[in-house]
Amino acid sequence: MPDSIALDSTRLQRLQQIPLWDFALAFYTKPGVEAACLTLQDEAGLDVCEVLFHCWLYSCGLETVSTAVSAVRKERIHWQGRVTGVLRALRRDLTSPAASNEAVAALRKTIKQAELMAERENLQRWQTWALEGESDEKRVIKIVEKPPNVAEWLEKKLNDGEKALQFTDPSNTHSASLQALQTLVLQLDPHQGAR
Repeated sequence: MPDSIALDSTRLQRLQQIPLWDFALAFYTKPGVEAACLTLQDEAGLDVCEVLFHCWLYSCGLETVSTAVSAVRKERIHWQGRVTGVLRALRRDLTSPAASNEAVAALRKTIKQAELMAERENLQRWQTWALEGESDEKRVIKIVEKPPNVAEWLEKKLNDGEKALQFTDPSNTHSASLQALQTLVLQLDPHQGAR
């Protein structure tokens, strides 16, 4: 076990027992999560894999170290842009032609499968990054105190060192993103809705 994850053994075991891909598949099927993720992707320009990564960590009582995540974020954004995004654009471009052409529909299905494989690879790389840091580098730490507003915590994690999305102002143009973020939070922490 790497020393870089300064956590108690229970949190580390939980993180290792629930691979990010398995968490993502289960979480994505919860009510409203798929639509929320797609809204955050299409309206706020967020990487769904990173969103799921932070949700996975939070579910185990963990969070990233802000200074450590920016370098890997650049690598993951590059992957999303050069691989997953290209496949997604191709798949979306073939939606209309696929409706009337079986060969194009089969091609679109193959591209959709490749897009899913690219997402899985991206999630695997996030997980590997979290678990296999150098012994002197802290990447993931225990959440010391549960955040009173998980939506604000998640927004902060998604924007460490980057442009701030204004999820906290529902009157702005990001109200759909705010709603999407709150949907994710309610699935992560159902008690957030009661506060």
